[in-house]
Amino acid sequence: MTISIILIDDHPLTRLGTARLLEHTEGMHITQQCADLASVREWLSSGGRADIALLDRGLPDGDGLDLIDSFKRANIRVIMFTSAHTDDDIAEAINHGVEGYLLKTTEPEQLIHAIHSVAQGNSMLPTHIMQKLARGELLQDVLSKLSNREREIVDLVAQGLPNKTISTRLNLSENTVRNHLSNIMQKLGMKNRVQVATLALKNEK
Repeated sequence: MTISIILIDDHPLTRLGTARLLEHTEGMHITQQCADLASVREWLSSGGRADIALLDRGLPDGDGLDLIDSFKRANIRVIMFTSAHTDDDIAEAINHGVEGYLLKTTEPEQLIHAIHSVAQGNSMLPTHIMQKLARGELLQDVLSKLSNREREIVDLVAQGLPNKTISTRLNLSENTVRNHLSNIMQKLGMKNRVQVATLALKNEK
Protein backbone atom coordinates (compact mmCIF):
# COMPACT_ATOMS: atom_id res chain seq x y z
CA MET A 1 0.00 0.00 0.00
CA THR A 2 1.28 3.47 -0.90
CA ILE A 3 1.07 6.12 1.83
CA SER A 4 -0.04 9.47 0.41
CA ILE A 5 1.31 12.56 2.16
CA ILE A 6 0.52 16.27 2.16
CA LEU A 7 3.59 18.27 3.17
CA ILE A 8 3.04 21.71 4.74
CA ASP A 9 6.10 23.89 5.36
CA ASP A 10 6.89 27.48 4.42
CA HIS A 11 10.64 26.94 4.08
CA PRO A 12 11.29 25.86 0.46
CA LEU A 13 14.55 24.03 1.15
CA THR A 14 13.06 22.05 4.03
CA ARG A 15 9.91 21.27 2.09
CA LEU A 16 11.67 20.25 -1.11
CA GLY A 17 14.33 18.25 0.74
CA THR A 18 11.73 16.35 2.73
CA ALA A 19 9.65 15.75 -0.39
CA ARG A 20 12.65 14.38 -2.24
CA LEU A 21 13.47 12.02 0.64
CA LEU A 22 9.92 10.66 0.82
CA GLU A 23 9.39 10.41 -2.95
CA HIS A 24 12.49 8.24 -3.09
CA THR A 25 11.16 6.01 -0.30
CA GLU A 26 9.30 2.94 -1.52
CA GLY A 27 5.62 3.00 -0.61
CA MET A 28 5.36 6.77 -0.11
CA HIS A 29 3.97 9.48 -2.36
CA ILE A 30 3.76 13.25 -1.91
CA THR A 31 0.27 14.11 -3.10
CA GLN A 32 0.51 17.84 -2.31
CA GLN A 33 2.94 20.50 -1.04
CA CYS A 34 1.73 23.70 0.64
CA ALA A 35 3.43 26.68 2.24
CA ASP A 36 0.54 28.22 4.19
CA LEU A 37 -2.86 27.63 5.77
CA ALA A 38 -4.81 29.16 2.90
CA SER A 39 -3.44 26.79 0.26
CA VAL A 40 -4.12 23.76 2.50
CA ARG A 41 -7.72 24.85 3.02
CA GLU A 42 -8.15 25.41 -0.70
CA TRP A 43 -6.75 21.94 -1.38
CA LEU A 44 -9.09 20.36 1.17
CA SER A 45 -12.13 22.23 -0.13
CA SER A 46 -11.38 21.00 -3.64
CA GLY A 47 -11.50 17.40 -2.42
CA GLY A 48 -7.83 16.83 -1.65
CA ARG A 49 -7.11 13.56 0.16
CA ALA A 50 -4.07 12.04 1.83
CA ASP A 51 -3.24 9.47 4.51
CA ILE A 52 -0.79 11.66 6.41
CA ALA A 53 -0.27 15.40 6.88
CA LEU A 54 3.31 16.35 7.69
CA LEU A 55 2.66 19.73 9.27
CA ASP A 56 4.91 22.58 10.37
CA ARG A 57 3.71 24.69 13.30
CA GLY A 58 4.78 28.20 12.28
CA LEU A 59 3.24 29.22 8.95
CA PRO A 60 3.07 32.71 7.37
CA ASP A 61 -0.68 33.11 7.83
CA GLY A 62 -1.18 31.39 11.17
CA ASP A 63 -0.61 28.44 13.47
CA GLY A 64 -0.43 25.01 11.87
CA LEU A 65 -2.51 23.65 14.75
CA ASP A 66 -5.49 25.51 13.29
CA LEU A 67 -5.58 22.96 10.45
CA ILE A 68 -5.91 19.88 12.63
CA ASP A 69 -9.71 19.88 12.91
CA SER A 70 -9.98 20.11 9.12
CA PHE A 71 -7.57 17.22 8.69
CA LYS A 72 -9.55 15.15 11.22
CA ARG A 73 -12.77 15.71 9.26
CA ALA A 74 -10.96 14.51 6.13
CA ASN A 75 -9.61 11.41 7.97
CA ILE A 76 -6.02 12.59 7.51
CA ARG A 77 -3.68 11.67 10.37
CA VAL A 78 -1.32 14.43 11.47
CA ILE A 79 2.38 14.40 12.28
CA MET A 80 3.68 17.73 13.55
CA PHE A 81 7.10 18.21 11.94
CA THR A 82 8.50 21.35 13.45
CA SER A 83 11.25 23.23 15.28
CA ALA A 84 8.93 23.99 18.24
CA HIS A 85 10.41 21.77 20.91
CA THR A 86 9.28 22.80 24.41
CA ASP A 87 7.04 20.54 26.50
CA ASP A 88 4.34 23.22 26.29
CA ASP A 89 4.51 23.18 22.47
CA ILE A 90 4.20 19.40 22.42
CA ALA A 91 1.43 19.33 25.03
CA GLU A 92 -0.58 21.87 23.03
CA ALA A 93 -0.21 19.78 19.87
CA ILE A 94 -1.30 16.64 21.72
CA ASN A 95 -4.34 18.48 23.09
CA HIS A 96 -5.25 19.36 19.51
CA GLY A 97 -5.10 15.68 18.54
CA VAL A 98 -1.89 15.14 16.57
CA GLU A 99 -0.87 11.51 16.14
CA GLY A 100 2.84 12.22 15.86
CA TYR A 101 5.38 14.87 16.84
CA LEU A 102 8.85 15.09 15.32
CA LEU A 103 11.52 17.77 15.37
CA LYS A 104 13.23 18.85 12.18
CA THR A 105 16.50 17.55 13.65
CA THR A 106 15.06 14.03 13.34
CA GLU A 107 17.10 11.54 11.33
CA PRO A 108 15.55 10.57 7.97
CA GLU A 109 15.10 6.96 9.09
CA GLN A 110 13.11 8.13 12.13
CA LEU A 111 10.84 10.25 9.96
CA ILE A 112 10.12 7.36 7.62
CA HIS A 113 9.47 5.03 10.57
CA ALA A 114 7.09 7.57 12.13
CA ILE A 115 5.09 7.94 8.93
CA HIS A 116 4.71 4.16 8.62
CA SER A 117 3.73 3.86 12.27
CA VAL A 118 1.14 6.66 12.25
CA ALA A 119 -0.32 5.41 8.95
CA GLN A 120 -0.91 2.06 10.69
CA GLY A 121 -2.91 3.77 13.43
CA ASN A 122 -0.22 4.22 16.06
CA SER A 123 1.02 7.35 17.82
CA MET A 124 4.60 8.58 17.55
CA LEU A 125 5.52 11.02 20.31
CA PRO A 126 8.87 11.92 21.91
CA THR A 127 9.93 9.34 24.51
CA HIS A 128 10.24 11.86 27.34
CA ILE A 129 6.71 13.10 26.62
CA MET A 130 5.33 9.56 26.68
CA GLN A 131 7.01 9.05 30.06
CA LYS A 132 5.48 12.27 31.39
CA LEU A 133 2.06 11.26 30.12
CA ALA A 134 2.36 7.93 31.89
CA ARG A 135 3.26 9.70 35.15
CA GLY A 136 0.64 12.44 34.74
CA GLU A 137 3.32 15.12 34.79
CA LEU A 138 2.34 16.67 31.48
CA LEU A 139 -1.05 17.69 32.83
CA GLN A 140 0.65 19.34 35.78
CA ASP A 141 3.01 21.19 33.41
CA VAL A 142 0.07 22.48 31.38
CA LEU A 143 -2.01 23.51 34.38
CA SER A 144 0.97 25.22 36.01
CA LYS A 145 0.57 28.04 33.47
CA LEU A 146 -2.67 29.08 35.18
CA SER A 147 -3.05 31.55 38.04
CA ASN A 148 -4.70 30.45 41.31
CA ARG A 149 -7.94 32.19 40.28
CA GLU A 150 -7.87 30.47 36.88
CA ARG A 151 -7.33 27.10 38.58
CA GLU A 152 -10.39 27.77 40.76
CA ILE A 153 -12.48 28.47 37.67
CA VAL A 154 -11.17 25.33 35.91
CA ASP A 155 -12.16 23.22 38.94
CA LEU A 156 -15.69 24.68 38.88
CA VAL A 157 -16.00 24.19 35.12
CA ALA A 158 -15.01 20.55 35.68
CA GLN A 159 -17.98 20.26 38.07
CA GLY A 160 -20.26 21.27 35.19
CA LEU A 161 -21.20 24.63 36.67
CA PRO A 162 -22.38 27.44 34.34
CA ASN A 163 -20.75 30.87 34.31
CA LYS A 164 -23.54 32.40 36.38
CA THR A 165 -23.04 29.92 39.22
CA ILE A 166 -19.25 30.27 39.03
CA SER A 167 -19.56 34.04 39.24
CA THR A 168 -21.71 33.70 42.39
CA ARG A 169 -19.35 31.18 44.00
CA LEU A 170 -16.30 33.38 43.42
CA ASN A 171 -18.03 36.74 43.87
CA LEU A 172 -17.14 37.80 40.33
CA SER A 173 -19.18 39.23 37.49
CA GLU A 174 -20.21 36.86 34.69
CA ASN A 175 -18.19 38.98 32.28
CA THR A 176 -15.08 38.52 34.43
CA VAL A 177 -15.64 34.76 34.47
CA ARG A 178 -16.00 34.74 30.68
CA ASN A 179 -12.76 36.72 30.34
CA HIS A 180 -10.96 34.31 32.66
CA LEU A 181 -12.25 31.35 30.65
CA SER A 182 -11.09 32.94 27.43
CA ASN A 183 -7.61 33.46 28.90
CA ILE A 184 -7.56 29.89 30.24
CA MET A 185 -8.42 28.40 26.84
CA GLN A 186 -5.79 30.55 25.15
CA LYS A 187 -3.10 29.47 27.64
CA LEU A 188 -4.02 25.80 27.31
CA GLY A 189 -4.48 25.85 23.54
CA MET A 190 -8.11 24.75 23.85
CA LYS A 191 -11.26 25.80 22.03
CA ASN A 192 -14.12 25.16 24.46
CA ARG A 193 -14.96 24.56 28.12
CA VAL A 194 -15.49 20.84 27.53
CA GLN A 195 -11.79 20.45 26.71
CA VAL A 196 -10.92 22.47 29.83
CA ALA A 197 -13.16 20.28 32.00
CA THR A 198 -11.72 17.09 30.50
CA LEU A 199 -8.18 18.21 31.28
CA ALA A 200 -9.11 19.06 34.87
CA LEU A 201 -10.83 15.70 35.39
CA LYS A 202 -7.79 13.85 34.04
CA ASN A 203 -5.65 15.76 36.51
CA GLU A 204 -7.79 14.52 39.42
CA LYS A 205 -7.20 10.86 38.58
